[in-house]
Amino acid sequence: MKILLVEDDPQQAAYIRKGLREAGHIVDVAADGRDGLFLATTESYDVLVLDRMLPRVDGLTVLRTLRASNVATPVVILSALGEVDDRVAGLRAGGDDYLVKPFSLIELVARLEALARRGAASREGAPNTRLAVADLEMDLLRRSVARGGRKIDLKPKEFQLLEFLLRHSEQVVTRAMLLEAVWNYHFDPQTNVIDVHISNLRAKIDLPGLPPLIHTVRGAGYRLSADVA
Repeated sequence: MKILLVEDDPQQAAYIRKGLREAGHIVDVAADGRDGLFLATTESYDVLVLDRMLPRVDGLTVLRTLRASNVATPVVILSALGEVDDRVAGLRAGGDDYLVKPFSLIELVARLEALARRGAASREGAPNTRLAVADLEMDLLRRSVARGGRKIDLKPKEFQLLEFLLRHSEQVVTRAMLLEAVWNYHFDPQTNVIDVHISNLRAKIDLPGLPPLIHTVRGAGYRLSADVA
C-alpha cells in the first residue's frame, strides 16, 4: 500500500513513517499543507494520513481542495482536537476517518488498511473516467485533454467527438456512428460537419513532428490509433 503522510511534527512523522514501513507499506512524507496538496494531486496513493493543524495550508483546506478537485483517495485525519464538533467538521470536509492524538500506531495501521480495502472495492465498480491512446489523454471529470502533457483546448463538440473516438480506439467508426453519437442525427444530413470537426481535431492533436493518431479509413470512416497501418 502506498501512503502519503502529511505531518509537520518531525518526531511524529518519523514515528508514523517507521511504523507504517515496518508494516510493509510505502510512505511519502510532506511537512506542510502546500507540499501535501501538491503530492496528493500529482501522485497516486492508496490512502492519505493528514494532520489537521498544518503550516502554510491547514489540513481541512487541503481536504476540501482535494475533494473539489475530484481526488477521492481515502483520508484519515489526525488531530489533537477531539471534541465531537471537531470530528464532525473533519468528516464533513471530506475525511473518511478521524483519529485523535495520542493514538495507537496499531490502530492507525488497521484503519488505513480497512480504508484501502474499501477504496479498492469502490474503484473496481466505478466507471472509467480517464481515456487514453498513446500519449493522448482525456480526463472526463475535469473535461480536459492533453497530449504529451500539453493541454489541448477543445470546443464542446470536438470534445464529444474525441471522446467517442477514444472509447472506440483501434476500431473503425463510420460517419453514421459519429452522426448519431455526437450530433444525435439518425440520418445523413448531407453536410461536411464531420469532415470539418475531424479536420479541427487533427489540427489540435496531430501536430507537426508527432505521429498521427486520427486516421481516415477510405470508404469506411475514421480510426483513432497509434498504429499507422
